[in-house]
Amino acid sequence: RSVWWGASFRQRLITSSRKVTYKPGASSLASHITLRESGKDFTLDGVDLMKKRLENGDDFFAINPKGQVPALLLDDGTLLTEGVAIMQYLADNVPDRQLLAPTGSISRYKTLEWLNYIATELHKGFTPLFRPDTPEEYKPTVRALLEKKMQYINESLKDDQWICGARFTIADAYLFTVLRWARAVKLNLEGLDHIASYMERVAARPAVAAALKAEGLN
Repeated sequence: RSVWWGASFRQRLITSSRKVTYKPGASSLASHITLRESGKDFTLDGVDLMKKRLENGDDFFAINPKGQVPALLLDDGTLLTEGVAIMQYLADNVPDRQLLAPTGSISRYKTLEWLNYIATELHKGFTPLFRPDTPEEYKPTVRALLEKKMQYINESLKDDQWICGARFTIADAYLFTVLRWARAVKLNLEGLDHIASYMERVAARPAVAAALKAEGLN
C-alpha cells in the first residue's frame, strides 16, 4: 500500500505495503505518526499542494480527485482518503499495537468520540487562521473560540495520561498534531500546564520523534 500526505517540499520514505502523501506539520502528520506506531513499512511521498503535483511531477488529482492529503493507496489499487478513516484502518490492521480498542467496546467509541471532536471542533476551528482571505477583524473571534476549547482539552488531560485514558491511541496522534498549531497562530496557552506536559509526553515517543524528524519538524 502507499500513502500520500501532501507536502510543499520534497521528501520520500517508502512503504512496501502503503504509500502516503504529506505536508510537514499538516494534519497528515497524524497519519504519519500512526503508520510509525503501527510498525509497518510504508512509503512517504511528498506532494506540492499548491501545484497538486507529486514529487515525480505526476498530477495528484489523477490519484486523489479531492486533491487533499493524506491519501492511502493500497496494493490492490484501492484509495482511502480522510485522515480519521486512514488512522482507523491502520489501527485495525495492527490490533496487537492497541491503537484503537476492538469493535463493540466502549473504549473504541470514546476514542471515536475524541477523533470526531478533534476533526470538527479543533481542526476545522483553526482553518480560518490559515486562510489568507480571512478578514483580520474576524480572527480574534476565531482565536477566542479556540482558546475556550483549549481550556476543555487542558482539563481533559489533568490526570497526566493520554486523551482516552491509560493507553496511547490514534486520537493522541491527531490531537498532538492539531495542538502543535496553537503556537503557530499565537493562541494564548498561558496556564495550560496539562497540555504542555502532554505535548512533551507525546513528542518523546520514538514513533512520534521519528515522524517529526522525517518531516523536518524537530
